[in-house]
Amino acid sequence: MDRRQRDHVQAVMRLAGNHPAPAGITTPDPLILDSWSRCVHQHGLDPARLQEAVILPNQRVREHQERIEEFLRIARHGLEAMYQQVAGMGYCVLLTDARGITVDFIGDLQLDTTLRRAGLYLGSDWSEHHAGTCGVGTAIATGQALTVHQGDHFDATHIPLTCTAAPLYDPLGRLNAILDISALTSPQAKSGQHLALQLVKVYAQRVENANFLCCFRSDWVLKLHPSPEFVEISPDHLVALDDAGRIVGHNRAAQLMLEGEHGSTVLGLPFEQLFNARLADLGRFLRAMPGDRRAVTLARSGRVLFLHAVPPPSRWHQASAQAAADPAVPPALARLSGGDPLLDRQIQRAARLVDTPVSVLLTGETGSGKEYFAKALHEAGQRRGKPFVAVNCAAIPETLIESELFGHLPGSFSGALLKGKTGLIQEADGGTLFLDEIGDMPLALQARLLRVLAEREVLPIGATRALKVDVRVIAATHADLPAVVRAGRFRDDLYYRLAGAHLVLPPLRQRRDLPWLVHKLLREAGRRVQLGPDAEPWLRAHLWPGNLRELKNVIDYASAMVGDGGVIGVADLPDALLSAAAQAVPADGQAPDSAGLPPEARLLLQYLRAARWNISAVAHQLGVARMTVYRRMKRWGIREPERR
Repeated sequence: MDRRQRDHVQAVMRLAGNHPAPAGITTPDPLILDSWSRCVHQHGLDPARLQEAVILPNQRVREHQERIEEFLRIARHGLEAMYQQVAGMGYCVLLTDARGITVDFIGDLQLDTTLRRAGLYLGSDWSEHHAGTCGVGTAIATGQALTVHQGDHFDATHIPLTCTAAPLYDPLGRLNAILDISALTSPQAKSGQHLALQLVKVYAQRVENANFLCCFRSDWVLKLHPSPEFVEISPDHLVALDDAGRIVGHNRAAQLMLEGEHGSTVLGLPFEQLFNARLADLGRFLRAMPGDRRAVTLARSGRVLFLHAVPPPSRWHQASAQAAADPAVPPALARLSGGDPLLDRQIQRAARLVDTPVSVLLTGETGSGKEYFAKALHEAGQRRGKPFVAVNCAAIPETLIESELFGHLPGSFSGALLKGKTGLIQEADGGTLFLDEIGDMPLALQARLLRVLAEREVLPIGATRALKVDVRVIAATHADLPAVVRAGRFRDDLYYRLAGAHLVLPPLRQRRDLPWLVHKLLREAGRRVQLGPDAEPWLRAHLWPGNLRELKNVIDYASAMVGDGGVIGVADLPDALLSAAAQAVPADGQAPDSAGLPPEARLLLQYLRAARWNISAVAHQLGVARMTVYRRMKRWGIREPERR
């Protein structure tokens, strides 16, 4: 630990304990002081611990990404556009989820190793209870945009960094993500990051608004701004109305403004209760009217804003757009398949169930895309834009699953939260409840779930009055649920209630659209990489026990091997896949002189040819010594062409 770090640790401990700052140390902002205090007294952290950055394994990172997959797709363009503003200035751009896990990242590839070591990397954990005071973690804790500059950080390992972050909220006012711009080094003065803070705020609002408009494509959208010249092109406030004129969504700026006026949440309130205008008069706020004649006042304060009302598409336009994409299948479902007949049949059946009250049971092997299918079914119907709550019944401990699903009142049992807890079923009200691995739900809770499905009401633990809920239930399992019912581990009445429609998703090894899937994964990951013709037979030959999850792992690995703009060849595929597929690769995927060689020898030959007989490169790829490669070549009679 150097002197600067020792001085920093002393200052943090003194100020966190409400003692005066040491001589020569400037007292930081109140937001930073409060965070230091939380780190010491609530999180139990030590600023002298010099902890290395924690980077989550790829599988866990993907789990975090999948939870906000659609939002990630929307946010990616904003990240790229913001990075273009600071490219070459030493900054990198991070997007984390609401838990502080980095789910997207753009940075200078030449600094890749250094950025990873500092934690400015995909999969890094920047939650305040783990990393201490930092841009992401403190933005999550406070809900405010801020800069945590050098010595503002809690952990002494982070004091060279400067981090500026802003929160992004979903249309229901819940924290959705954090947008962060960070640099490994910067000038000493914190004021030098003022423009970085403004930049992050601007792009955070752009991403948030883009997500809002995507969620409410089929609803009334109200755009508001103090100036008539900017109300259409750059509105500050966005509000969505349903057909009855009730507020069903807002961006963060509109939420703060309207809740500040009204004093409480405004979701569900009628338009006329918040604005001095009638719902029937929204037509005079359309684009055809001059901007300066579209003034509206807030009901309580009388504040003047200019309103641009965007009506939902007419039924004719909606029908035309859907027919242009597919006369029968909604686009959200159509995007799941690249022409596989087995999957297309299930998609066509699902399209007829989109807005019906029929419960859906999805079955298929682990990783076959059941949650993707459920999300598409949700997005294809009238519940899009409403909550989609996914519950993995196998991942929640049996002792907690009841309170997680149904919620509880304060003090209703030993260990209950002091403020009580809203259950996941209630959080899904108005939207879709996805029960993954339903076959692992404890028998005792199955009766309670059956009541939710039958009566459309939920009774929290400790409550005496049930609460009405409106949820669409989609269940999924990889198990043979009828066999589980026969074994007495699952209620037959619940099974029949869940399986109003039973859709079976094909495993990846049976799908005929594998190349399309590969290109889709590459496109969604923003990778400019192509699949080479020599690699495709090996992918087709693999049995894919992990299905889509395994395919994504393979594509991520191969893309990393070839780099941006490369072509994936056989040598770029993981060793385990090549070993498993070696015996099944079709003859046209083999080299002409590999016939008769055992699978291990054919695999080694593929590596050698792909590396142009560079023995050192092959040894590095296989993780063995050069002499090991030579011994294997000798054992199987493999010789370099020029020595034959």
